[in-house]
Amino acid sequence: MEINDLTPAELRVWQAFPRGEAVEFRAAQDESAADDTDWGPQRTVRATVLRALLLDGPVESGEVAALKVEGARITGVLDLRYATVDSVVRLSHCRFDEVPDFSGAQLKYLNLTGSRLPGLASARVRVDGGLRLTSCRFDGPVRLGGAQVAGALYLESAEVTAPEGNERPVLQLHQVTVGEDLCASRLRTRGEVRLNGATVSGSLRLENAELSHPGGFVLNAEALDVGANVLGRRLSAHGRIDLRGARIPGRLDLLYSRLSNPGGTAMRASSCVIGEVWLRKGPPVEGMLNLRRSQIEHLNLEPEMLPDQVRLLDLTYTSLTPHVPPDRRLPMLERDEDTFDPHGYEQLTAAYRRTGDDHAARLVQLAKQRHHRTTLPWYGRLWGHVQDATVGYGFRPMRALGWLLSLLAVGSVAFAVDAPPPLKADEAPHFNPFFYTLDLLLPVISFGQEPAFAPQGGQQWLSYVLVLTGWILATTVIAGVTRTVNRQ
Repeated sequence: MEINDLTPAELRVWQAFPRGEAVEFRAAQDESAADDTDWGPQRTVRATVLRALLLDGPVESGEVAALKVEGARITGVLDLRYATVDSVVRLSHCRFDEVPDFSGAQLKYLNLTGSRLPGLASARVRVDGGLRLTSCRFDGPVRLGGAQVAGALYLESAEVTAPEGNERPVLQLHQVTVGEDLCASRLRTRGEVRLNGATVSGSLRLENAELSHPGGFVLNAEALDVGANVLGRRLSAHGRIDLRGARIPGRLDLLYSRLSNPGGTAMRASSCVIGEVWLRKGPPVEGMLNLRRSQIEHLNLEPEMLPDQVRLLDLTYTSLTPHVPPDRRLPMLERDEDTFDPHGYEQLTAAYRRTGDDHAARLVQLAKQRHHRTTLPWYGRLWGHVQDATVGYGFRPMRALGWLLSLLAVGSVAFAVDAPPPLKADEAPHFNPFFYTLDLLLPVISFGQEPAFAPQGGQQWLSYVLVLTGWILATTVIAGVTRTVNRQ
């Protein structure tokens, strides 16, 4: 390109390039690329001029060439497909008429902070430093699939939308590799954000982000692999979040967040390996929460945030906070499609035992038995009700003592008023109504009273009741003691 073909604006950029000097076209520092300001020829630069500079621009000995332009209007397509650019590229607060294409390019550093673009085509781009898209406004899809960024990827305060009828993800970050953090705090999107298969060596930051795609995927991040944390404090997500198979060694922080996808799945984090999950201090989740088969070291979960549908089958966690009574935790185990999951009760029991709350652990085990009873045939349910009413499936052994004392009192009084006749009058011991009743109630102990006397009529029916209830109490107490020994 001949220098005589350049406009005054382009000449300024051309002359500043070899020395790495910045060229400012903005009338004021607070001017935004989204404003309807004067974007006339005095600040218009053709994309072909920028391409010529980056591929074969002038150089000066002892200077580091760089393209630094602020507040320009860039016309035409900035086409750097598969190019190798050794200079820093900073096109901040600029307005692009066409979608720039960096697909397959190798760049040293790219900064588009504050710019407005109709989209971005940068699949498989390689950036040796950082890629900064802070405060950019994209009116079409951003395609960064397969990109490799050695430094950090910045999307803070960016806004990404797409034309009506667009069914493809508006922000394509699938299979990206980021050497440091992926910073997307205050990101605003209208459509799907695709992050499946992405690898982020640092943290994924989504604090105060607003993601919206009602009825569809709002964040598709299957098999996401981060080196530290996923920070989504005060995140607002209207649509489905999918983290299936993600690996997050630090924490998944969703404090003060709003997750909403009525009629569908609000968040799926199944088959994940996560250090900590924080889901507290926000409004109740709208939609289903799926944590099946995940392994979580610490689960910081507020019961009031849980939705009506929760999937916890085979979820494993080591500790659970905040410490609240079992009656606030148990409902989450009963919302898994009406299925009985003994593993969920065992996990909750273990969590209470780790904090030393054995009473709460016993209540969880009692609830487990009651839930299991609903899955049994009628005779199993009947026997379950008997065990529950008598000794609470062995978890309330003091009930057995109360039943025994009551029956002992009733039998002693009844047989004292009307003693049964002896089988052999000359061989029978002296009748004692108290020990005779004990003989009937305790099947494994004999005081010599029960075989020596033969009750008749109503006495006989009373003895049958005492023998039957004695066996029931003995069976349930032994079962409860056996469970206690096995737990210990």
